[in-house]
Amino acid sequence: MPPTRFLDVPVFDADNHMYETKEALTKFLPDRYRGAIDYVDVRGRTKIAVRGRISEYIPNPTFDVVARPGAQEDYFRHGNPDGKSRREIFGEPMRAIDAFREPASRLALMDEQGIDRALMFPTLASLIEERMRDAPELAHAVVHALNEWMYETWQFDYEGRIFATPVITLPIVERAIEELEWVVERGARVVLIRPAPPSGPRGPRSFGFPEFDPFWEKVVEHDLLVGMHSSDSGYDRYTNDWMGSDSEMLPFQPQAFRMLSQWRPVEDAVAALICHGALSRHPDLKVAVIENGSSWVAPLLGNLADTYKKMPQDFIEDPVAVFKRNIYVSPFWEEDLGALAELIGTGHVLFGSDYPHPEGLADPASYVDELAGLPDDAIRKIMGGNLASLVGVEDTVVA
Repeated sequence: MPPTRFLDVPVFDADNHMYETKEALTKFLPDRYRGAIDYVDVRGRTKIAVRGRISEYIPNPTFDVVARPGAQEDYFRHGNPDGKSRREIFGEPMRAIDAFREPASRLALMDEQGIDRALMFPTLASLIEERMRDAPELAHAVVHALNEWMYETWQFDYEGRIFATPVITLPIVERAIEELEWVVERGARVVLIRPAPPSGPRGPRSFGFPEFDPFWEKVVEHDLLVGMHSSDSGYDRYTNDWMGSDSEMLPFQPQAFRMLSQWRPVEDAVAALICHGALSRHPDLKVAVIENGSSWVAPLLGNLADTYKKMPQDFIEDPVAVFKRNIYVSPFWEEDLGALAELIGTGHVLFGSDYPHPEGLADPASYVDELAGLPDDAIRKIMGGNLASLVGVEDTVVA
């Protein structure tokens, strides 16, 4: 789809995606971990196997054929009154193009779309950590292998316009710091951290606890932006108790009961950073919540305010003020963006299109239509100015 317009404000997309190749998780994996990730044939279809277990988390993990960008726009704008099947909603798939796979072609596509800059998140990465929650050493090894591939293929800062987001897994704090230093040395400006309690040698624990402070200190020292993108946060173990099953998270096979709580992981992640004091001990830490919508924001702020009123002694400072200082939100395009800006401040709202995923926008710059009625200065900030400031680049339109 051609762009609807070229905007005269900076357009910095907080939520773009790459589609990884089959070697992304394995090319740089040490020999002792060979076989932890594999691709297998299942009745004529290629599937990914993690530690010997075939995963359906991503139906086509080769990404040779993908859903068309924006295929679900009508679904998210108008719902599904006719009860169409997922296949009917997604429509005809397409062959993955070079722009989904490597940066030079993507930059040319961004020029056509009127996109100046973009954060570039991996797609396949979101299945790693949950399936290795009882094997922290393996999780660190696979994440590093992915980061090596990402740097080789995309770099972490491509011509000052595409910022690929390396993954940092936190189970072993010292290893997380080593990984952080490795990506920073190679130009990373943003890191991706799963909104879930890291599962280390002592089991799962909040990353808001003081034991993770050495890591957060390094993040602040390097002035990095932390991206918390939607992922498999492991919460299916809770919904499975209600469903009477043991299935893995299947994002492309939604079910009503699961959908009701799908944003609970990021709500808990943000609450943990606030309630356990990490954001107060590190007031300069910048956390951007990406592709988790914003429906959870008002209820969380209300709960924080109510809890602080009753238990101020359990907080270092006002938790609502902490949220509004440290947390930035990239809402879904179909949500009430003006209401969110009023709630947390225009300076904390980030434009994100989720391109080229089917649930995102086929024409990323059309996001500006959802901002109709906001002041020009607010539109400039949301469409790119806020994120440019967070990442440390000039608030200018690329010629």
